[in-house]
Amino acid sequence: MKRIILSTESGADLPKDLADKHAVQVVPMHIIMDEQDYLDGSLPVTDIYDYYERTKKIPSTTSTNPHEYHDFFTKIKDDFPDSIIIHIGYTSKASSSFQNALITAENFEDLYLIDALNVTGGLAAIVLYAATLLEQEPALEPASLIKKIESIVPKSRLAFIPGSLDFLRAGGRVSNIAYLGGALLKIKPCIELIEGKLVSTKKYRGKMSVVTEKLMHDYLNQYNIDREQLYLLYSIGLDEDIKQRMEEMAKEAGFKNVKWIQAGAMISTHAGSGGFGIAGLEV
Repeated sequence: MKRIILSTESGADLPKDLADKHAVQVVPMHIIMDEQDYLDGSLPVTDIYDYYERTKKIPSTTSTNPHEYHDFFTKIKDDFPDSIIIHIGYTSKASSSFQNALITAENFEDLYLIDALNVTGGLAAIVLYAATLLEQEPALEPASLIKKIESIVPKSRLAFIPGSLDFLRAGGRVSNIAYLGGALLKIKPCIELIEGKLVSTKKYRGKMSVVTEKLMHDYLNQYNIDREQLYLLYSIGLDEDIKQRMEEMAKEAGFKNVKWIQAGAMISTHAGSGGFGIAGLEV
């Protein structure tokens, strides 16, 4: 029986310990600063914020290109001969990365692509769901696994509050964000993935400590999230007291497992420092 290998992009922010544990292969996306191209994961996230402080410019990002995907999938095939690759990709509605993977996939056998229609922790939740299924059912047929993954894609719920409207505006991924009004009124938008698109769904006003509690409350009221696992997301700079309070609220709500996920360089380029988010799978 052929071994199934899961893969995804660095924009999933999949923690290294979990990627290693489940043998999930991760291909890097790109950050551009001072006309230099850096692979996501190759530079500290703090370099992005330092760059902004020095230049008042925000780095840009680019997707994984077809040539990189070719090398990536080829290496997996070399490392795991006769394997079947199931690639769970970053939403096609916010990046060309998935389309580039589709182009490359034409040259490979036993390679299947799933558009997760999600990013960061929302994407990681789907990848880890698939990894858990494989551990529980090692003999699961690829077609059955793909069907199960595809069925969970619309149940992955991600909501986050960016740490900086400057970064969010510069990223240009959220079309309905009212940047100027938000900056003047200290409004913090809640960004969610709706059918794969980043959309500002709510607006909160107040300190981050107050806003994060409101977000957690609203999120848990709106979605019936599986209490087995909740993912809490943060970008560097989020206050430790806020992190502690969010974990307390999650446990009070009955979650058995809470896992923190740090936003990598690619996601941080869009969210800024001090952001917070929540991701989980609906039952």
